[in-house]
Formats: sequence, structure tokens, C-alpha cells
Amino acid sequence: MEVFAVSELNRMVKAVLESVPELENVYVRGEISNYKFYPSSGHHYFSLKDEGGTVRCVFFKSQAMSLRFQPQNGMKAIASGRVSVFPRDGTYQLYCSSLHPDGAGDLHAAFEQLKERLWKEGLFALEHKKPLPAYPETIGIVTSPVGAAVHDMIRILRRRYPLAKVLLLPVRVQGPEAPPAIVRAIRYACENKVADVLIVGRGGGSAEDLWAFNDEQVARTIYHATIPIVSAVGHEPDVTIADFVADARAATPTHAAEMVSPDRAELSDRLLGIQAHLLRLQSGRVEALGKQLENLAAKRTLTDPMAFVEDKRMLLGHVQRELFHAAETRMAEPARKLAAAAASLDALSPLRVLGRGYAMVTDEQGNVLRRAADAAVGGRTVSRLADGTLFCRVEEIVLEENDRV
Repeated sequence: MEVFAVSELNRMVKAVLESVPELENVYVRGEISNYKFYPSSGHHYFSLKDEGGTVRCVFFKSQAMSLRFQPQNGMKAIASGRVSVFPRDGTYQLYCSSLHPDGAGDLHAAFEQLKERLWKEGLFALEHKKPLPAYPETIGIVTSPVGAAVHDMIRILRRRYPLAKVLLLPVRVQGPEAPPAIVRAIRYACENKVADVLIVGRGGGSAEDLWAFNDEQVARTIYHATIPIVSAVGHEPDVTIADFVADARAATPTHAAEMVSPDRAELSDRLLGIQAHLLRLQSGRVEALGKQLENLAAKRTLTDPMAFVEDKRMLLGHVQRELFHAAETRMAEPARKLAAAAASLDALSPLRVLGRGYAMVTDEQGNVLRRAADAAVGGRTVSRLADGTLFCRVEEIVLEENDRV
């Protein structure tokens, strides 16, 4: 009986499996689970499972570089590759050479994944869209310099709006070199401000031909561009990530040329309409000014210049009379008040009392003697009458009770 070491047995099983031609390139359908990706190595590790079993899979970086979508747990997929054993743990696994979503192409899966991710980040938000300039001075075109699309766009721009300068930024629009070229062209245009608006696109083609405009780096460059960008990729049914990110989407490249350029004929008609409107306005203004001039010429001020002076002279005379009347009225009122005050004072004046036969008696110092007792026998008094003054000596004082002092 021969006894094998574990590593020997694993190598034998590996050799047996790798000798079976049917296991050199097999296709396996299942649901992805336990998916892991290591950016440092670029390798993908996962399992494919169905209701009856599970097989481990490894997708090395060299083969995975062609992967166009992001594998996810729960995704139905079809993997192809060779079956072998990893000697270290004795587990057989599928060494993948390709991986595709089951039921939908890998391009479609990659498109949907990137669209959902960028949408969640807000790259499709309407508030980020920049308006297209109404009358651009320079129109930039980022596309292939060969092909019918660029010639159609230039022809339409020259016909519709020859005032604008057309600047072609030639790039590859297909193949692995296309996305970096498109990114460089857009960045160059924005950094140097070479145009007022950019058309980024190409003519029609298959999904693979248009894939450069589904590139994530192209989408982010369009989003961060400082110049308004119109996406014009393929035909109307074709939809790319660039269409969602751009400020405007055109159904075709020729439609993009029409979007960024005003029509010369329409501009001419509009200018003619504005000119006619201005002429009508000016004619009406001239007519109104003519009537105003006629009215002014017929005024009395111009027909009889001295009439104005006479009118002002009459007005001056009227104002003078008003002022005199106001002055008289103003002066009469104080005079009336003064007379009334004088009459009141006169009514209260002691002279009027004296005029009725009364006298005002004071002592020599001028103090009024209101009672007989205020005088002294032998003293001198002063009696003021209406027509003069008496200087008297008191001989005797008789009070009301006839008592003598």
C-alpha cells in the first residue's frame, strides 16, 4: 500500500483535472456570492452557487482587465475558465478568463451600474446644468476629425450662424485611447477658455463603438467643465452616460449644431421686425413732438410777448393790494385791542373816582390813609382831588361812633 503526502495527493488531483480537455474551458452559470476585490492586487474572488451547490472562483488581474461591470453579490452571471486545484488547501476552483451577467450583456450591466452610482452622487441634477449661450462667439467641437458627423456639424454652423468661429478639437472617439483623449480635450478647452460652448460627440455606431462616452472619467470631466457642453452621441435612440451629465443632450450631432447656433434667417427676420417697430415708435414720437410744437407756437406767450409782462404786472398789482389789505387788517387788530385795554384801564383809573367828588388822602410819606385812626392829631396829610392837591393839618379826629381823638 502506497501512502501519499497531502501535498502530493493535491498535485495528483490537480494533474488529473488539468488533463481533462472538457475542463480546460468550461462555462458555469450561477449566482455570485462572497464577492471580494483586492485593489492592491487587482484580483477578484467569489463563488458561484445554485440551489444544489457552490464552486469557488478566482479572476486574476490579467484576465479581469477586460471586465466592464462591477460584480455584486446576488447577481446572476456566467463565468468561463479552467478547472484546477489550489494545492495549498486542496480545494478545486474555477480560474476565470471571462465573466458576463446572465441575461444581459456586460456593457448593459456596466452602463446601469455607473448610471445609478453617478445619479446617487448628483451628477445628473438639473440645478447643475448650465444654460447655453444665445449668441456664442466661438463654438468648440470635440470629436473625430474624420467622418460625416464633423462635416455635417460644420456645414450647419456655417449656414445657420456664420458669425461664430468654429474650433475643432480632434480626438479619438472609439477604442481604449478615446476616453483619455476626450478628457484632455475638454480640460484644455475649459482651462484656456477657447470656446463659449462645446459639442462633445460622434456619429452612430454599436454599443461598443459608443462606449467611450460611457466612461466614468469622461462623465466626471463633463460634470466639472466650466463651459456649457452639449452631448451629441450617435442617433436619437442611443443613450450614453455623457447625455445624462452634459448640460444639454442632442439627438444627433447635426441637432447639436442647431441647438448651439441661432438661425441667421430667423435673426434677420427678428431684426427687421425690431427695425420696423423702432421706426413706428420714432414716427409716433416725431408726430407727437410736431403737435407739441404747433401748440407751443400758438400760445399767447409767443404770439404776444408783452402779454406775459402785462399779466405779471396785473398779478403784481393784485398782490400789492392784498398785502396792503392784510397789513391794514393786521395793524387794526392791535389798535382795537389797545383801545379796549385803555378803556379798561380808564374804567379802573382812580382819577375817574376822584372826578366823582372823592379824594385820596395820604400821609406825608405817601402812604394811603384808609381809616381815620391811621392819622394823628396835629399831623399833616395830603388830599388829592380831581383838579389839585390839598396839604392839611389834622385838628381833630372824629370816628364813626362820634368819639373824638
